[in-house]
Amino acid sequence: MTSRTSRILGLRTLLGGLTVAAVAGVVWLAQGDTAQAQTAARIESQTRPNFGLLLDPPVNSRRRAPRRYHYRDHRPDWDFGGNGRPPFHGGEQDVWVDCGGNPGSGAVEDAVRRVRPGGSLTIRGRGGACVGWLNIDKPMTIQGEGGFDPRTGQRVPAATLQAPDGLPCISVSPGVRVEIRDLILSSPKAGEAACVVGDGADIVINRVAFAHVGEEAAIYAHDGRLDIRDTNISAQTQTAAIVADGATLTAQSTTVSGARSGIELVPGANGPSSLYGLVLTGSDSPNNFGPRAIGVTVRSRNETGQVSIINSRICGYVEGVAVEGASVSINQVRICKADKGVVLYNGEVTLADSRVRARTVGVAAASGRAVVTGNVFAGVRDVFFRETRAIIDARNNRVWSRNDICRPSFRPRYRDRYEPYWQPRPDQDYSCQWGPYPQQWWYEEEGSLGLPYADDGYRMDGYGDYQSGYGWYDRDGRYVEDRRRRGDDRWRR
Repeated sequence: MTSRTSRILGLRTLLGGLTVAAVAGVVWLAQGDTAQAQTAARIESQTRPNFGLLLDPPVNSRRRAPRRYHYRDHRPDWDFGGNGRPPFHGGEQDVWVDCGGNPGSGAVEDAVRRVRPGGSLTIRGRGGACVGWLNIDKPMTIQGEGGFDPRTGQRVPAATLQAPDGLPCISVSPGVRVEIRDLILSSPKAGEAACVVGDGADIVINRVAFAHVGEEAAIYAHDGRLDIRDTNISAQTQTAAIVADGATLTAQSTTVSGARSGIELVPGANGPSSLYGLVLTGSDSPNNFGPRAIGVTVRSRNETGQVSIINSRICGYVEGVAVEGASVSINQVRICKADKGVVLYNGEVTLADSRVRARTVGVAAASGRAVVTGNVFAGVRDVFFRETRAIIDARNNRVWSRNDICRPSFRPRYRDRYEPYWQPRPDQDYSCQWGPYPQQWWYEEEGSLGLPYADDGYRMDGYGDYQSGYGWYDRDGRYVEDRRRRGDDRWRR
């Protein structure tokens, strides 16, 4: 078992007489020593997940990344200012560009210079994709002609901006606000570059579709603000599709697919982050190599951040939500096709009115406090797992599971006749459900991925008749039918 792997990407751009290097870096934490276990412990680990190491991740660290690329290398003719003169800004309020079959001409990059601060750049989609790296040093809007709905693909032809190989689509310098809307952003050979990168910027992404293939995130924001709405992100990457490192993230009605992890968030100082109406679908990556696949990872910085996740679906990850030192509220969220639903390494988490389908454990806590109220757990081997430093306050939870947690014991009642009973769990407030798992819930969860219906409800042979007062069980839990005696008469003769 290895320690958590963290990847940190940094970027700074050259603008306005100040030389700021655009960089992208990766920090790999050395793998920890493999835990040595005795034979008995190895046998135990086969029946119960060993969270002893999983729930003690290393502290996230950050160091200055090496310089990898520079905008002047990409465009030597670009005017960055300097020598006492300000950088060049155009005077046009609205600039239109159509790459017109010559995608590498640099026309779309030159069009950025013509836009005055507060203006807009409109990209037409009539002549194919525009290829270029847009380096934004002034507030502006970048939009496609006529609008684009990323969920339906209507209002085509949609305008496309494609990044040059190994470079970003758009980078935004500190203190600049940019709105990107009604576009397709494509980075088919991104390498170590993110498609959209901001450093201390205010970035709004609305009605945009991403097609990203690379080693890093499709969207990376360091500090500042990141607002994503009505956006579809397809990211073929071994890291998270969205990384907000010290940035305040607001994401609504956004879908993420293809990436090993969904969102990695280190809350910043600009207010709480909010994730609403998201659909995160993992690549169902195995957990035996590489970084763990996590739907939403929330880490802490020096200050404690607050994050709310509401009315979302997170499916196909090893861990649905992982919390490391922050305060996270999860409400009306569906977590499915996971090994572990919610994992609290430290900090605080509140899970309410949600549904969790996991193979091993619903909520695991190493330290901190978890409040778990009014949820549904399905398919789990353990509903809760906690270490001594953690507190789990659970109330009014329901469980559908065919594992031992919902399997009764049998105690003698009369001669060789036994009755089923369930051991009370005063520290883990949940009740096992005996009916089938609701199919409508399934279709909203793993059924949405095209998987056939699977019923996790525990069924005990003859239990319906037994509750009606007929029959009993033997010591091995086999139902013995008897219609001659009913109710308490079956325990008397």
